[in-house]
Amino acid sequence: MNSDAYSKKVLVLIFCLSLFNYIDRQVLYAVFPLIKADLRLSDAELGFLASSFMIVYMCFAPFVGYFGDRMRRPLIIGVSAFFWSIATLSSGLIKNYGQLIFTRSAVGIGEAGYGTVSPSFLAEWFPKESRARVMALYALAIPAGSAVGYLLGGFLGQHFGWRNAFFIVAVPGMLLGAAALFLKETLEKTERSEHISFKGYAALLKNRTYLLICLSQSIGTFSVGGLAAWMPSYFVRTFEISVARAGFLFGLVTVLAGVAGSFGGGWAADWLHKRTRRAYFVVGYISFFLSVPFGAAAVMTNDLNTCLTMMFFAEFFIFAYSGPYHAAIVETVPVTMRSMAFALNIFIIHAFGDAVSPFLLGVVSDAAGLPAAIFMAMLYLLLGGVTSILAGEYYKKDFHVT
Repeated sequence: MNSDAYSKKVLVLIFCLSLFNYIDRQVLYAVFPLIKADLRLSDAELGFLASSFMIVYMCFAPFVGYFGDRMRRPLIIGVSAFFWSIATLSSGLIKNYGQLIFTRSAVGIGEAGYGTVSPSFLAEWFPKESRARVMALYALAIPAGSAVGYLLGGFLGQHFGWRNAFFIVAVPGMLLGAAALFLKETLEKTERSEHISFKGYAALLKNRTYLLICLSQSIGTFSVGGLAAWMPSYFVRTFEISVARAGFLFGLVTVLAGVAGSFGGGWAADWLHKRTRRAYFVVGYISFFLSVPFGAAAVMTNDLNTCLTMMFFAEFFIFAYSGPYHAAIVETVPVTMRSMAFALNIFIIHAFGDAVSPFLLGVVSDAAGLPAAIFMAMLYLLLGGVTSILAGEYYKKDFHVT
């Protein structure tokens, strides 16, 4: 095991990179109303901006995963962070819708490189007994970064214009990417010299537990992606508040629910893991089932404060499975295939998740209204509870655990 002090330094740097990964990704959604008015776009066209990013992100990930199991992962992490930051900055320079699709797609290339290799790299710096909590902290960057993205995007967009919002949030990623280049590779990887060929993806497709983990995550990602894209706009339209306030409120709810949910899920999984090896999946299906009634209630109320309260609890449970399921992938896949496993995971969860949900919810919104679209996304989480139960059953059978 590597030194505890260095492990913590790795955790801090990877967390900060993940934070700005999601800030640069989510700032777009905070300025949706401003871009819509400036470029005169429909909701479906706005939704496709998010989908174009995800399509490139998920398609590029498997290629990075192959090299991630063969190269120094800190090199991939650093270069990827610099790439997505440049693409984010370029989003503020565009002159039309087509150019904005191009720059947001380019952000997907950089973030795919980072997202593919960073989870396994971070997990290997810590013992199995604490991995669910560590990966929960890693996953915490999703709500925290998203929240800051909404806050900064809403504030900067409202006061300085949406283009300047992209310029400002791009800078920290470049600096953090440069620092990541100097990180050491883990002993767990350097001591394993064998490499898996590109055909190794076929072996992952035969791992039933792994596939069900990915499918469960894709269901959660579908709903989270839909909420991330459309909740600020929902607040603006339904409660007639400003873009800045909508970004602030949803960002605040997201970060509070994300912090509590991520830590709660990680702690619960590590505690339960001492009693049953299926702990990750138990926490998973309970989280999915409990998120649905709160999410449905959030869009059935006409009171802003009630909506915010219900959305807090819905997001709390949605985020609770993140850490345990990252740890579950590390546990169910050999070290020589972990970058490939997270690469395929990225492809699956986004192909069936937020690569399509912002666009589909935009289409539903154009046809039936935004509340109906968000309500549909919340009900879909019920299926995630079912697939999580199946994942636990196959884990029991295929890995001979209790």
